[in-house]
Amino acid sequence: MPYATLQLAYDAGIATIAFNRPEKRNAISFELLNELLAAFDEVEASSAQILILTGAGKAFCSGLDLEELKSLLGKTPGENLADSERIARVFRRLYDFPKPTIAAVNGAAIAGGTGLATMCDFTLAVPEAKFGYTEVRIGFIPAVVSSILVWQVGHKIARDLLVSGRIFDVNEAHRLGLVNEVVDATHLISRSRQLAVSLQDNSPASMRAAKALINNFIGKDLDRQFAESIAQNAQARTTADFREGVTSFLEKRKPKWTGN
Repeated sequence: MPYATLQLAYDAGIATIAFNRPEKRNAISFELLNELLAAFDEVEASSAQILILTGAGKAFCSGLDLEELKSLLGKTPGENLADSERIARVFRRLYDFPKPTIAAVNGAAIAGGTGLATMCDFTLAVPEAKFGYTEVRIGFIPAVVSSILVWQVGHKIARDLLVSGRIFDVNEAHRLGLVNEVVDATHLISRSRQLAVSLQDNSPASMRAAKALINNFIGKDLDRQFAESIAQNAQARTTADFREGVTSFLEKRKPKWTGN
């Protein structure tokens, strides 16, 4: 199917999905989320054995699009819940994707972009890449991605990253295990494909089974945690601090928090 916000290409058993909104630094729109779900279905049904996820231009994914951010202020509780469920479905679909996944992080991966980059089985990133769970800066919470992050890095580090909302560089991401390899930009795609080719030497059935085995260790806990995070994600959008955070961000001023 044709896609408006991403590109999907196949070559020698490798599928590559590239976020294709370079003029927006590949910011997440709800259209992009819908197309990602469709692309995941297409790749799973294809003969491709490996999926590479990357971004067009100088950014991997800069988080939620400003226009979408504006629209959140006027949504109903039902709409907020539906949006939260869609975001959770994308992250869980990528995390549980049956074929090996490789994120080729070509630049900034912020907020939801960090989530997408780190949900993949292998995360390769350029030296200039930046990461950050920045939601608390606008009165929001990174509820959905936190479900996976705690399993990946532990409670203490997750609290640091999620509560501070700070930007961290690729070296720290590598040290924490969120990035597998730091690769020069000129070799990022070739190295990602080299890794993909090496994975093709393995039994596809065995890799699928290994991924399912690992994910099943925490599957029931994730089911519960995702359900809770969806509800918290939707509820956070109704708070005064969220309205002030988004408004101040759009107006490029310092927020005046009330704690409500």
